[in-house]
Amino acid sequence: MTTTVEHIMGLPISIDLGDDVPAAAEQAFDWLREADERFSPFKVDSEVSRFDGAPGEDLREILAICDEYERLSGGAFTARLPGRAFDPSAVVKGWAVQRAAELLRSAGVRRFCVNAGGDVVTAGGPWRVGIRHPDQAGKVCAVLDSRDGAVATSAAYERGAHILDGRTGEPAAGLLSVTVVAEDLTTADTTATAAFAMGVEGIEWANARPGCEVFIVDEDRRVHRSEGLALL
Repeated sequence: MTTTVEHIMGLPISIDLGDDVPAAAEQAFDWLREADERFSPFKVDSEVSRFDGAPGEDLREILAICDEYERLSGGAFTARLPGRAFDPSAVVKGWAVQRAAELLRSAGVRRFCVNAGGDVVTAGGPWRVGIRHPDQAGKVCAVLDSRDGAVATSAAYERGAHILDGRTGEPAAGLLSVTVVAEDLTTADTTATAAFAMGVEGIEWANARPGCEVFIVDEDRRVHRSEGLALL
């Protein structure tokens, strides 16, 4: 087992390889660095910062995902808050990490775990993925058995009230953490963020999304989980 960690997109990203293919990990990191340069709204020369209505193929894909989840969430999820610059960050991380995982698969890596600040893609498990306790740093409130899929959590415990409800422009309220399990990280990450932005109505919404299972803690510390979600 080899583990490599790089600091990209403002967070630590680790790649654990069950197969000894170090060049594949470097290729994945190269792509993540490229994605950060191209799609970060905090870099003045990025495609997002220079967006003029004529996006390239990758940015068109990101825009389509943003638009889809804005529609599905009734506007709670949005990359276009009034008075703010266009910011697709809530889509870009999961989308970029999922593509990095696909690069690993294309290179012949059969067993791996990519962890981007707690949002995880796995293959060839079993891998144990912990869900952080929303009140107690350093502790987990549940552990998942992840084999070939993705796990993403949206919460306010790391970065404060950074997830806004697009319908009001105010910080999202009602939930402490939303964890979504799906086949790919684009779906898991964007669904988790949209559900968190929706507040308590996001519980049923996320659980009803095709191919998604959830573990959600509301502000009253009640746990809501999908019936089919297997915990260790």
